[in-house]
Parts: sequence; C-alpha cells; structure tokens
Amino acid sequence: MPKKIVIVGGHGNVSLRLARILGPSHSITSIIRTPAHEEDIKSASATPLLLSLEESVVSEFTAAFQGADVVYFSAGAGGKGGEERTKAVDYEGALKVFDAIEAVEGTRPRLILVSALDIRDPNKIPAHYNEEDIALATRIRTHISVYMKWKYEADKNLAQRDAFKWTILRPGGLNNEPGKGKASIGRTHMSPTISRDDVATALAVLLDREDAAGLAIDMVGGDTPIAEGLDVVIKKGETDFLG
Repeated sequence: MPKKIVIVGGHGNVSLRLARILGPSHSITSIIRTPAHEEDIKSASATPLLLSLEESVVSEFTAAFQGADVVYFSAGAGGKGGEERTKAVDYEGALKVFDAIEAVEGTRPRLILVSALDIRDPNKIPAHYNEEDIALATRIRTHISVYMKWKYEADKNLAQRDAFKWTILRPGGLNNEPGKGKASIGRTHMSPTISRDDVATALAVLLDREDAAGLAIDMVGGDTPIAEGLDVVIKKGETDFLG
C-alpha cells in the first residue's frame, strides 16, 4: 500500500537515492532549505518543501508531518559552520523534529533516523570492538569530535522518547561506489565503508519494518543481502546503542 513519506534533509546524497527508490510507489515530500535544490528533488520523484531546521518553528514541521506514515531524518550540518551550526542542525534541529512528531494530531508517523556508526558514550567501548576498531574510532573522534558529541546527544534524547515509534540506522564510513545490495549489519566492526546506495536500500527496507521500533542498527560494507541482514537483527532485537 502506498505510504506518505517525509524526508528531512531531502537534498542529501542518501536522501536523493532514497527518494528515487521509493518515489515511484509512494508519496514523498522532501524538506530542503534552498530553493535552488527544488529541481533536483522533483527529478528524484519527490515534492520539495522549503523549511529550515535552524529557522523554522516546530509547528511548521508538525504541519508537514500531519498525515505522514513515516518521517526520515537524514539531515546534518556536514561539518560546516563549526560547533555552533553543528549543534543547531544535528542536535537542536533533530529535537525540533522529535517535538514536531509528538505534536502531530491523531496517529503519529514513525521516525527512521540516520545517525552514524560509533555514536556512543566515548568512555564505553563496545565489547565486540577489536584493536583495529578502537584505533579507527579514536582517529575519527579526534577529527570530528564535535559532530560525534552532538549526534550522541540527539540520539540519546530520542532513545528516551516513547510517544512515537523510532528506528536509528547507523552506517559506517560512506562511499559513492555502486551499491551491492549487501552489507554487514548488527554488531559490526568499524570497517569497511558502505555505499550510499546500500544505505538508501536499507532505509527503504525499513519503511515496512515496523518491528524495528526501538532499535539502533549498525551497518558497514559486507556480504549479506541487506533485507536478510536487517531481518536477522530485527528478529533478534539486537541493538548496540550508546555504549
């Protein structure tokens, strides 16, 4: 059955891929902040809606979400504007979306949020990490500590909410290689990288997996078909979140 979908951060590389996958079968509204991106959104089989995570108010997002079945959050400052903007978009913007979903009248949409691998309490190392994972995680945190901090705070806030159903997808390092339709999903290591095509495929699969509610799912490059890997993790209720 066709669903009504809203993508926050609609002009992102993963979001555009997701819209191309889902657009032919569903009604998609992609939220963007720049009018110049409207044609790209339309070309991806979605309808553009101009709103800003930094400037628009909660009620405007609530109006956009009213009647939606699923909201995808795949927005981020992308390291631009320093800590102030990273906090405004990746943390405060995310909370604005959470609050907006809670304010929806009637049935609230599910939220599928794109986070990142290794978003956790930095003092708690997952038990399945090996020495290579720990070294890579340390290097990443050295370079993008501000991003990791505010994504962690946003994800932690979401995990405390129960007014709507949510799922977090946490891909590792991204590449632009053609998707394989395969990945390593669940208690993964920090590498290898994962294609943006494959992340979009995983997000599309999660559209119909309401049973993934409350899970934070890690994924990196691998050899397991994506739908199969997600199914195993969801049925196990396996999640490694926040450390």
